[in-house]
Amino acid sequence: MPPLPRLYPLVDVDLCRARRLEPLAVVAAVLEGGATFIQLRDKQPSSGARLALADAAVALARRAGARLIVNDRADLARLAGADGVHVGQDDLPVEEARRIVGRDAIVGVSTHDEAQVAAAVATSADYLAVGPIYGTATKDTGYSARGLDLLRRALRLSSGQAAGASAVPVVAIGGITLERAPEVIAAGAASVAVISDLLTGGDTAARTRAFLDCLSERRV
Repeated sequence: MPPLPRLYPLVDVDLCRARRLEPLAVVAAVLEGGATFIQLRDKQPSSGARLALADAAVALARRAGARLIVNDRADLARLAGADGVHVGQDDLPVEEARRIVGRDAIVGVSTHDEAQVAAAVATSADYLAVGPIYGTATKDTGYSARGLDLLRRALRLSSGQAAGASAVPVVAIGGITLERAPEVIAAGAASVAVISDLLTGGDTAARTRAFLDCLSERRV
């Protein structure tokens, strides 16, 4: 898998609709702002509606030359032609998800403690999401804020593989804002996953550009 960009936007369908925003318009705005890797997080119960939205989001990403993955549902990711799937602790295991999306697709996995990180490192996951780093109301993981300590422990575990193996990239998630993002990258995260803060200010494209500028090589 090509390296993850430092900014990993998550477009949360429920959050968008709670704020009276059209999810596809948010995807388009994030792409307009320069994001190149996006997760579409859609928890609506209708598989048909989820597939239709994923199809449309993938088409937008393709036109922008970006990669887009979907949450939880490996079957829908494959049907939509997405670049991969992100699974949680209660979803299909990484290897089963990979059987569905294919060997070359991206498979990411959420982790919330050291045991989960260690288990994930032993799989073929392309990256690990670790969090919540800070307190967040966007997603109820059942875990309290972990802080940067868990991130640092995850980094040690992710690089402690067999000799010659490359480290598994670690994505930090949970309560990450424009102000907090640089310290998270400085702590070693390959990327920061941002959800609600991208909607701050009412101009998602501009907010995306602000994150990209903040996290650029010359600033971090």
